[in-house]
Amino acid sequence: MIAVLTGACASPAQTPAAGARSHGDVGVAGAGVDGGPGVGTGWGQLAGGEDEARPDASSADGGEKAGKPESQAELAKQLQNPVANLISVPIQSNWDYDIGPAHTRNYVAKVQPVIPVSISEDWNVIVRTIVPVIWTQSPVDKNDTKFGLGDTVQSFFFSPKAPTSDGWIWGVGPVFQWPTSTSDELGNGKTGAGPTALILKQECGWTYGVLANHIWSFAGQDNTSDVNSTFVQPFLSYTTATYTTFAVNTESTYDWEERQWTTPFNASVSQLVKIGGQPVQFQLGYRYYVHTPYGGPDWGLRFAITLLFK
Repeated sequence: MIAVLTGACASPAQTPAAGARSHGDVGVAGAGVDGGPGVGTGWGQLAGGEDEARPDASSADGGEKAGKPESQAELAKQLQNPVANLISVPIQSNWDYDIGPAHTRNYVAKVQPVIPVSISEDWNVIVRTIVPVIWTQSPVDKNDTKFGLGDTVQSFFFSPKAPTSDGWIWGVGPVFQWPTSTSDELGNGKTGAGPTALILKQECGWTYGVLANHIWSFAGQDNTSDVNSTFVQPFLSYTTATYTTFAVNTESTYDWEERQWTTPFNASVSQLVKIGGQPVQFQLGYRYYVHTPYGGPDWGLRFAITLLFK
């Protein structure tokens, strides 16, 4: 990320990318993944948020308008931008522990393809989809388990290809929840929709911003609770000249039906490498739940692999 910055931010160890420009999550790729409401709503609090501000990647960054990434440093930078012009496929594994009186655990694998689509000379639409695969134990009986799909969350960010004059990158659009859950314990089986937005800035190796959405359900199963949830993901990350990213974020969800917060604080480290010419980012993170409803998890771990395509 810092390799493409100029002036006082650049260092001799950094290799500028020609034509540089710079998205679950959370989720923001290095910071978390944008998940939002609806991704696992059964037993306990199934590993949170789009990711990801992990949000992942895909429209403009603090560099020039348009153009493909031409260096590993530029790829590392774009991974911190949920609306970078880059196709990515994060596969995120989340483990949560100490759920309920039986101190049980659950596991959520999120497949989160991010695809930018150019709709004009100046605008992209970034399609971010989160499909959760869930294994979870009942919070009162470790031997009672469920496995299957949760509800899918899909966001469409309309984002300018160039940042604003003072370097801000932004995107807005609709978010949808699709009733793909295979069990009431793994999701509420509701169709929902609402707005989503993000704003961020990248300078001197730092990426900071916030991603948010709100989903209301309007159709689906009658025997499950309605969805009326707000997701907020502020994020902060720093990427070194060796393509290592240190990131913190929260993936907070407020359930307006139950009037309660779920607020995990995430800290992670990511490394971008090339394997046989294929750029891949590995991420390892720790999650502490600052606030959950009664019976929610105390802490969790995250491991993610992100495949990148120019």
